[in-house]
Amino acid sequence: MIEFHLAGDFIPLIQLLKATNLVQTGGEAQIVVSEGLVKCNGEIEYRKRFKVKRGDTVEFDNKTITVK
Repeated sequence: MIEFHLAGDFIPLIQLLKATNLVQTGGEAQIVVSEGLVKCNGEIEYRKRFKVKRGDTVEFDNKTITVK
């Protein structure tokens, strides 16, 4: 499990994937989101600009990110 400490109110989903080094580029992040490979709070999330907030969990590539 990866813990991500949020500095502001939210972080866009694709930026979170890059910040936690689960993808190499923003383009790769957009592709994995648009292909339905990312779950937010247990639901598949297709929105690239989805606002991830404290308390949310994101799952991708058998890894879980907890946002604090």
